[in-house]
Amino acid sequence: MSADSFKERLARGVFSTVLRLATPAYLLRLFLRGRQEPLYQAHPAERFGFGAAIEPGSIWVHAVSLGETRAAAALIERLRHDRPGMRLLLTHTTATGREAGRALLREGDTQRWLPVDTPGAVRRFLKRTRPAVGVLMETEIWPNVQHQARKAGVPMVLANARLSARSLRRGERFKALLAPAARTLRLALAQTQADAERLRQAGVPDVRVCGNLKFDLQPDEAQLTRGRAWRAGLNRPVVMLAVSREGEEAAMLAAWKDAAAARARAGSPLLLIVPRHPQRFDEIAALVGDAGLTLARRSAFGTSAIATPPLSAGVADVWLGDSMREMALYYGLADVALLGGSFEKLGGQNLIETAACGVPLFMGPHTFNFAEAAELSLQAGAARRVETLPQALDEALGLLTKPEERASMAAAATAFAAAHRGAAARMAAAILALTGYSST
Repeated sequence: MSADSFKERLARGVFSTVLRLATPAYLLRLFLRGRQEPLYQAHPAERFGFGAAIEPGSIWVHAVSLGETRAAAALIERLRHDRPGMRLLLTHTTATGREAGRALLREGDTQRWLPVDTPGAVRRFLKRTRPAVGVLMETEIWPNVQHQARKAGVPMVLANARLSARSLRRGERFKALLAPAARTLRLALAQTQADAERLRQAGVPDVRVCGNLKFDLQPDEAQLTRGRAWRAGLNRPVVMLAVSREGEEAAMLAAWKDAAAARARAGSPLLLIVPRHPQRFDEIAALVGDAGLTLARRSAFGTSAIATPPLSAGVADVWLGDSMREMALYYGLADVALLGGSFEKLGGQNLIETAACGVPLFMGPHTFNFAEAAELSLQAGAARRVETLPQALDEALGLLTKPEERASMAAAATAFAAAHRGAAARMAAAILALTGYSST
């Protein structure tokens, strides 16, 4: 591996200095976020690399937020299968990631915040944890984490790696900082051939195409069954806006009101909105009220396994999915879904989960975060692409009047998701090989 140039060392030094100077602002941000999500205020010392020392040799997986944590679940399960007794060190940056990560822990595992990316904080973290290998999920690049890991002899892997053409172009502006970070990666396990080519262009020395871990995630069958039971009790179809982002809910509500005639032909469907960010639940509830529509919130239905929606919810115009880790339940409810994040220039959300639950999908033009999966789903007949959200709603409502066509799309979605599994096994084998362990 070539040594970093003076310009690259200078860029990393400037980056580190800026982060140190920004520490008061960073702490203030954690405090303010903690008002809505208290977990942000928990274990503050871990943010600076402090914490009890653990036995060396863990497999360290960093999953920044909820989406990466859910993808990491498939990889962690396979690592445990291939290496019985494996100890996991699981780190996160966000509260949603850490909360979801708790379910992945076993006896002997450790969960921490990833320290702020300064040399001192990272050195403290590595000294206390001494992992056998580090695994960053999807798009994560941390200049000091990777530099200090190399100095400590910890091989770093970018798993389920993806890099869009736009991100590659943006990275050129910070090449002096990002290029040496790319070179420190021992291995990148890319989702697609296109991702692999861009990762090589970015400077990663060893890149292998393994597929997308999200195909290996199995929907929660109990939740799916529960959602389908709720749907049967409604006696009306359900249109779902899945994992929506800011701006999309207001546009959807406006289109919904304008489509009164089409909704009547489709059997007076229920609109189900499931936002991506929990801190926006109340905001979206207010939008529904401002639109003059009646609302039922999932949080009011109860959390027990036998809880059912109250009778008043069955006649509401809109349901708000204001709960966490229940996507399979929501997909079980839905007859058709619209993909959040794809109608604004946000890159789309995880459409693989939609397919695995057998739900026909309409997506907008912006799916660069899942470009290959989006194209493959279109080719398989599991999804359709439209230009605008009102157009997506119009076609979704039309599909509700064509039960055979809808059933065909649902079957194609299930088959599409099943056909692309296997990434977890390939990635686990490559990661374990870096530790000198082989399951064979």
